[in-house]
Amino acid sequence: MNMADHDAVIIGAGFSGLYQLYKLRELGFDAVILEAGPEVGGTWYWNRYPGARCDIESIEYSYSFDPELEQEWNWSERYAAQPELLAYIRHVSDKYDLRKDIEFQTRVTTLDFDDVACHWTVRTDDGASRTARFVIAATGCLSVPVQPEIEGVDDFGGDTYWTWDWPEEGVDLTDKRVAVVGTGSSGLQTITAIAPDVAHLTVFQRTPVFAIPAFNHEIDEELAEVKSRYPEFRAESRVTRGGAHCADPEAKFFDEYNPDEVVDELSRRWADGGLCYQQSFLDLVLDPSVNKAAADFVADQIRHKVNDPALAEKLIPTTYPIATKRMCVDTGYFEVYNRDNVSLVDLREEPLKGVTPQGIIAGDTAHEFDVLIFATGFDAMTGALQAIDIRHGDLTLRDKWSEGPRTYLGLMSAGFPNLFTITGPQSPSVLSNMLTSIEQHVDWISDLLVVMRERGQRRIEPEVQAETTWVDITNDTADLTLFPQAASWYMGANVPGKRRVFLPFVAGVDVYKQICDGVAVADYHGFEMTA
Repeated sequence: MNMADHDAVIIGAGFSGLYQLYKLRELGFDAVILEAGPEVGGTWYWNRYPGARCDIESIEYSYSFDPELEQEWNWSERYAAQPELLAYIRHVSDKYDLRKDIEFQTRVTTLDFDDVACHWTVRTDDGASRTARFVIAATGCLSVPVQPEIEGVDDFGGDTYWTWDWPEEGVDLTDKRVAVVGTGSSGLQTITAIAPDVAHLTVFQRTPVFAIPAFNHEIDEELAEVKSRYPEFRAESRVTRGGAHCADPEAKFFDEYNPDEVVDELSRRWADGGLCYQQSFLDLVLDPSVNKAAADFVADQIRHKVNDPALAEKLIPTTYPIATKRMCVDTGYFEVYNRDNVSLVDLREEPLKGVTPQGIIAGDTAHEFDVLIFATGFDAMTGALQAIDIRHGDLTLRDKWSEGPRTYLGLMSAGFPNLFTITGPQSPSVLSNMLTSIEQHVDWISDLLVVMRERGQRRIEPEVQAETTWVDITNDTADLTLFPQAASWYMGANVPGKRRVFLPFVAGVDVYKQICDGVAVADYHGFEMTA
């Protein structure tokens, strides 16, 4: 039997790829990372636009696999900014000497499985190829940007930037007339950060966002308290719905509160800040009336923050239920619109018609700018996988997933043996604290590879029926919620031509972990392993 060059090729050197490499090396596997960029970091290397910041608290958004690492790293604030997150990832890479097994500026272009040799041939953009028994795609859920076709962009006479490709040296926007197109998390953070520096900022908004304040602050005391009980703290996170702590007490159903208690609970969640607001009630994304109560509360907060009543109404979402699009955690976003140098163009009233050498035409108005910034989002969850030509005989992953992803547990796809996806579609991933989900997936995959090694088994793939059942479970569970009512990137709605299918597993990290653990205990039920 042909011997592969490596036990495993890992694609991507972000949080998931680095931990997977560390884990496999510790278990005695020969593994290598292929990384398209020049540095570790993944999302936190590429997304260095002004104001880039995590929307999960720093203490939670960190590795738990090494108690020494937990104790030696000190986060400076509640929600870490991109430079601190990148410094953390670099520290991890250096501490465990991971770079020696990473090939940078090496983009994977093709994967081809050989049934006879029972390994993958991995081809890269430099023309090289290598083989591996297993390929583990740590490609990230938000790593392939959407670059919409906007007429005239190339003709603009000023400077044009995309949030996902911000110059490493930074950009001086002082006294410039700047346009920001897009108000998702990247746009919101950029807008908030640059507003005090520019001569004038014009925000082009297609869809308003629900944003909850971060109440960001230094966390010396909180960090010290958590460090004193990190094992217990991490164990608690792993059995929560979102993979992270939310302020006690735990949520209850809406009907368990009287009207005054409803207001108290929403006020408490708002005052605590962050994404836990969306867990105010257990039925917040199940019951339209409950959802409306939570949305109305946020709408009133926006009205209090924005001085101009007419402008405030334009900033309030009305076309989708709260929490069915990714909520944002802001550090003063709505207050930005009280500045004299900030204006809003509502693209629902004044559609964007194109870019001219001088600026942007929206509706009947020509706006002139020195700088254009596009914050237009990502081809979430499936984009990075489908950017690679993945083949097994005549079957390609792109063809198989043309009507939406088909996986078993979000970990593998039938017909593609020995190919794993970390936080892939139809797993909790983007609905959770990504670090909790990443570690759970890496640990599960690694345990499986050890079992296969001990048994002398070389090949594994999901059974078609197990995959079909999981796809049905994922879709049926999502259909019980309000999520499909929003034209969100959770549904792939931001990518022209992409089939609208709800991409993540909605029932929570706690439920998902129990399922995965049960599959493993049942001798990896639903998977076929052979020698």
